[in-house]
Amino acid sequence: MATIPGYVKEVRRKTPVPERRSTEEDRLTPVAALVRRHDRDRFQTVLFAPAARREALFALYAFNYEIARVRESVTEPMLGQIRLQWWHENIAAAFEGGPVRHHPVVEALTTAIRGLALSRVHFDRMIDAREDDLANEPPASLAALEDYAEGTSSRLIYLALEVLEVRDVAPIESGRHVGIAYALSGLLRAAPFLAAAGRTIIPRDIAARSGLEFGDFRRPQSSPALCAAVAGIAAAASRHLEVARVHRIPRAAIPALLPAVIARQSLTRLQRARYDLFDVALATPDRLQGWRLATAALFNRF
Repeated sequence: MATIPGYVKEVRRKTPVPERRSTEEDRLTPVAALVRRHDRDRFQTVLFAPAARREALFALYAFNYEIARVRESVTEPMLGQIRLQWWHENIAAAFEGGPVRHHPVVEALTTAIRGLALSRVHFDRMIDAREDDLANEPPASLAALEDYAEGTSSRLIYLALEVLEVRDVAPIESGRHVGIAYALSGLLRAAPFLAAAGRTIIPRDIAARSGLEFGDFRRPQSSPALCAAVAGIAAAASRHLEVARVHRIPRAAIPALLPAVIARQSLTRLQRARYDLFDVALATPDRLQGWRLATAALFNRF
């Protein structure tokens, strides 16, 4: 218990505050600064990793941000495909010893790949999965949405585990479920904004069971059918979190699995809001998130 203040001090000092830009950001590397600005959740989890591994984790999470924002940065799907292919080429060059482009994320990621023997298959799967972002069609089923979540989120956790030198079966299996749960909860948080941009994340099978019309989903208001559909996805995310906890996990793996803490709290808040995605309470960031992560890291749980 005597070590808790140390964790708290670190979280308090380094946790980003949305309303205020810290001058400490000026001293971060480009990839760390990018993650701090655009991925508050994962920036906080990196603080609990060994200092020697943080830069590699920041490189991974910066890469994830870059491919995740491809859709919103292009005006048509073909341009998005070209951008994703550009990332495929950079990953290939990193693994095959080719020249490195002068791009802060590419350079940092190449250093991590070549220095830590990361697995190429996970990078390629992440990029391929992002092609789904370029389409406006909803997922055909919950299983299809979970497959997308595994490709975009679980694969990132697999790579984070490799950075942390954890390659055992149990933490990888837990990482699979944590990644899916975190992605599903994150998609639910972002659903109103995605809908405004023409994207529907409610799978067709869940929509059919809930009586949800996709035209209704694009309206900025809730309905019993939409709440039922959201509850179905949230229940699936919760199941993945429970399965993830079945395995015994080494302490070294915890920084990669901390997104489970964030997903669990997000699902709790959504339940309190009766699965109304438009409840104003959901728009407020979790001010205690840093404390929750610190407690989880201290007691070796997720």
